[in-house]
Amino acid sequence: MKRISLKLKLTLLYTFFMAMLTCAALAILFSLSSREILSSAQSRLEHRVQESVDDLDYDAGELEVGSDFYSVTRDVYLSLYDSEMYFLYGKIPQGFDQQPELAEGVTRTVRDGARSWYVYDLSFRLTSDYTVYVRGITSVADAEESFTVTLRFAMILLPLMVLATAVIGYRFTRRTLLPVRRITSTVREIRADADLSRRIGLAGQDGGADKKRASRDEIYTLAATFDDMLGELEKVFDREKQFTSDVSHELRTPVGVILAQCGEMLRDPSLSEEHQAEVRLIQRKAKGMADMISQLLFLSRADQGRRPLSRELIDLSGLTEMTVEEGQLLADSQGRGIRIESEIEPGIEAWADETLYIRMLVNLISNAVRYSFDNGIVTVGLKREGANVVGTVMDQGTGIPADSLPHIWERFYRADSSRTGENHSGLGLSMVKWIAEAHGGSVSVTSRPGEGSTFTFRLPAGKREEN
Repeated sequence: MKRISLKLKLTLLYTFFMAMLTCAALAILFSLSSREILSSAQSRLEHRVQESVDDLDYDAGELEVGSDFYSVTRDVYLSLYDSEMYFLYGKIPQGFDQQPELAEGVTRTVRDGARSWYVYDLSFRLTSDYTVYVRGITSVADAEESFTVTLRFAMILLPLMVLATAVIGYRFTRRTLLPVRRITSTVREIRADADLSRRIGLAGQDGGADKKRASRDEIYTLAATFDDMLGELEKVFDREKQFTSDVSHELRTPVGVILAQCGEMLRDPSLSEEHQAEVRLIQRKAKGMADMISQLLFLSRADQGRRPLSRELIDLSGLTEMTVEEGQLLADSQGRGIRIESEIEPGIEAWADETLYIRMLVNLISNAVRYSFDNGIVTVGLKREGANVVGTVMDQGTGIPADSLPHIWERFYRADSSRTGENHSGLGLSMVKWIAEAHGGSVSVTSRPGEGSTFTFRLPAGKREEN
């Protein structure tokens, strides 16, 4: 039941309730109808027998019976008997073979084989010493036939009623839950685009009618509360972005001064080797801080929409090859024996921001080198697939745990505690994701712990920037 939508649950509940209510109503109706039909058949029988007395006449010692006495009217068979139960005139229905005793003014149910009959006897005194009995017989099955037809019709009609109820319930539920669908859709858009400026906008969106509804509708109240929360979150995030930008700007100058002073101190010949090592450590940490500040400023400007793309038609094959060569120099400087190989198709061009593309590729290669095992191989690939350019950076390293994969694109996130000592900020992959998506592309990763990771980016090829 957890996988069934709320709309379907409400529809099924409404349909079940209405079906049970309909069945109960039909059961009561049929029960009353059955009694009414049988009672009506008995009344017709008694009335017909009483009417038949008018067809009897005794004149000059002769019994005269009218022609209507022999007719079967309203499924009632009439027969005439004397006081000794001797049959005189009339008709007896086929299949009625019994001869029950006369019972004055009582309607009885007589079973003859598999069939049941209503029998009603009425005496009529022709003379002071001559009495006859009129007997009326009608089939209970014939009386019930109309009820059976009605029941069959109801059995055909009931599924149609249930279906109609389900359709009506679905449409009603769908309309009722329409605001919920809008809330869900808005939340998904906010999550996909990371745009907190979006609003659901249900409460009061169409004037006074919606405002009145919003005042009493819990869903509309929820939407209005959600909009208020989004507004507060937007303000908080805007303040956070501004704070990040301001702090980064303020830190650039002192960090730059530290790097400059470290450079001057390292050029001093009187500085001992021990002091030089300490200064180099300070310089290395300051460079790491400078890189983090640069990345923070980049992401802050990107969040605020102040980092537009400067697209031009560039040779991605040549640019990637050049970046790979620079990455090899970086790997060589670490002295870990890591080799960077390339599998690049020639002649691949695309409309892209050259600076941002290089930064994206440098971040991916640096990440691969950082987490590769010593003497490992990093493979950089670039090829064209249809309308897309597909690039890959594959390493032979520590890999990423499965539970960490969804979070590696988050800012300041590090996959595991063993990496916390590394000189990096956890912002590089966030920049990679933003750059790829800013170009209308995407980036993904596959990884196996202990074997390595493969980062794949896709960019549209050969498309001009639309003004």
